[in-house]
Amino acid sequence: MNPVRIEFMRSKMEEVRLWDDALRAADARRRVYTADSSSSSSSSSSSSSSSSSSSSSSKGKQRAQEDEQETRPRASFLHDLDVLDVGCGGGFLSESLTRLGARTLGIDAASSNINIARAHAALDPALTPHPSRPSSLTYRDCTAEVLRDEGAQFDVVCAMEVVEHVRNPADFMRTLGALLKPGGHLFLSTIARTPVAHFLTIAMAEHILRLVSPGTHTYAQYIKPTEMLDFFKKSPANGGLGWLEQHQAASENQAVPDRLRYEIRGTAYLPWKSAWQLADRNASPAWSQLANYFFWARKPFDP
Repeated sequence: MNPVRIEFMRSKMEEVRLWDDALRAADARRRVYTADSSSSSSSSSSSSSSSSSSSSSSKGKQRAQEDEQETRPRASFLHDLDVLDVGCGGGFLSESLTRLGARTLGIDAASSNINIARAHAALDPALTPHPSRPSSLTYRDCTAEVLRDEGAQFDVVCAMEVVEHVRNPADFMRTLGALLKPGGHLFLSTIARTPVAHFLTIAMAEHILRLVSPGTHTYAQYIKPTEMLDFFKKSPANGGLGWLEQHQAASENQAVPDRLRYEIRGTAYLPWKSAWQLADRNASPAWSQLANYFFWARKPFDP
């Protein structure tokens, strides 16, 4: 499932980066225009005043050039970012994130999973610590709550196929939110609570095909996409995180598309291809989000 996870993460982060770059470029142009206007209005004054304006214009252009450099494509969409993989299991996603340029921390409450992840990473010299090269991949057998209490924060937090296994998903997602830096990206994948999902993930996967052990999933803990979205819309006073409400308040003077605040995309396993496929963004939720789906939301910047 790693390729489709990476595909979804890449598409969202690059889309947001382009939006942020456009905003920075527009702001840089405004600064240059303001500096040039100031220079023109003071051109008839004393030479010292003119020199000062020229210096101001030069600084404005320099800032614009610096902002323009920031908008250039990076080698990887995760380059130089701190990423947390919650419930990392054997570490397959953690390794992929690291190879894409992230400083990755994989955590799992089961020490046996962490041992497996470390052993697997040791097979790749590029992921193995070396005196001349500190490793960008580390593992800890701990919970997200432990990191939260330590005050850790990350640019990206992932929790893939985890939410449906926790007893209190609302508290768990609040913890994930606390682990994100302002403006950070939260990526989740889970299972919708529908008859189709029950048939595919429990009846078929557990009892007929025996792809996973019986009892792995609990249908009552599945979360519908609408329920997930409501949690991020509701204010903390009403039991939610309120991220989308904060985004809306912060963007009253500028229309921000919903897809730059959150997105839900279904995904399905295609047996004839032996691969997972991400649903098209325009696909109807009525059929594309009946079982497995991804959820992404961006944490608002501090007011």
